[in-house]
Amino acid sequence: MKLHNSYTNTVEEFTPIDGNKVKMYVCGPTVYDFAHLGHARCYITWDILYRYLKFKGYDVTYCRNVTDVDDKILKKAEKENKTPEEVSQYWYKQFENSMKALNTLKPDVEPFATKTLGEMISIVKDLIKNGYAYEANGDVYFRVKKFDKYGYLSKQPIDQLESGARIEVGDMKEDPLDFALWKRDEKFGYNSPWGVGRPGWHIECSAMSRKYLGKTIDIHAGGADLIFPHHENEIAQSECANGCKFVNYWLHNGFVTINKEKMSKSLGNFLTIDDLLKKYDANTIRFFILTNHYRMPVEFSDEALSSAQAGVKRMLNAKQTKINEDLDLTTTVEYKQFVEAMDEDLNTSKALAVLFDLTSKANKDEKDAFTILFKLASVLGFSFEKAQLSEEELTNAVQKVSEVLGENFASMDELLAFRKKAREEKNWDIADKIRLTLDGLGIVLKDSKDGTVVETK
Repeated sequence: MKLHNSYTNTVEEFTPIDGNKVKMYVCGPTVYDFAHLGHARCYITWDILYRYLKFKGYDVTYCRNVTDVDDKILKKAEKENKTPEEVSQYWYKQFENSMKALNTLKPDVEPFATKTLGEMISIVKDLIKNGYAYEANGDVYFRVKKFDKYGYLSKQPIDQLESGARIEVGDMKEDPLDFALWKRDEKFGYNSPWGVGRPGWHIECSAMSRKYLGKTIDIHAGGADLIFPHHENEIAQSECANGCKFVNYWLHNGFVTINKEKMSKSLGNFLTIDDLLKKYDANTIRFFILTNHYRMPVEFSDEALSSAQAGVKRMLNAKQTKINEDLDLTTTVEYKQFVEAMDEDLNTSKALAVLFDLTSKANKDEKDAFTILFKLASVLGFSFEKAQLSEEELTNAVQKVSEVLGENFASMDELLAFRKKAREEKNWDIADKIRLTLDGLGIVLKDSKDGTVVETK
């Protein structure tokens, strides 16, 4: 299996530190607002990696943190007259719901920053002791120029960094490049050896990855926007505090763009996952994201998502047969093609092509084709379960049919009973009008001797 290592900028053979055990860390959300499509791309991408590593037989420990202490959280707390904890807990729950709706697996470990303060303080103390950090009026800063490899991940020479560095009002840095490990904050802070304050953003991930995965980990992943300064700073403080290499493989996913601009809250051009799920299901969003290579930018458009919707429908509407649980996947040609694609730095577009080939074979009733399709699609996180219609969708559908027929149905059950009677009386015009109206709303009626089942398309 080969992965692109951002640190060396090369595709490398993946070899875990300890046999088949894999320690994987992903930078998680800062919980103060709804998650958006950019977050969906990030966490679906690393969900795929997590699923695939497990599929390959690796014993994976996946740690994804939650930043619940941050300037944005504090501003929101002040604005809404709430405690920072109330804000972060509420928005974490929204994030958790969004991730569940996208069918991403929960990480093995999901630590909160505020529950790891002791470990952060310990690392900062070690950095000060070893001369890599210094305290200044309640703040603590990292001496960037003491770390020779600073800028290697982001490929930025120190002189270029210097030209863009500046000191903010209130900073007491020795050098403009130095970054905060601990910030003085007497209003929302916590006790520390340097007075009441709170951690800098970067130290959080260094502390949580060390606590739950160890000093040197196999994989550290996140969005490309985190390469600098976040991941660059993580490397500096972790390696100086621990005296050893921090990460063996750095992986980064590309941006989601709208009109060629990165999607972000600061630019105001983002779509929340919740809003997106009102129009497209989780399988469609996942398909849209996996159509492109994870390292490349993805341009969002309704056309692209509609195309993804058509693609995923084709796959999930494959002729289904009973799953052959005894089938040894490793003996099949498609398994080998799928693994070959995924081993090529997670080439999901090639892997999807294998699934489409299996879809065609399943529709031709080729032996075990659906079993192979079902199992390989599951590795990519696709669900073959039909999405449940919401109460709102059912109500809107009943209302629309009522308008078309000039009737007044109170519920879907009442509508179906009316249609059943029409069919019994051979009033096919009415029965078909109901079916076609619902079909136009993305709702399929499947009639059988046991009754009528209502499904999404």
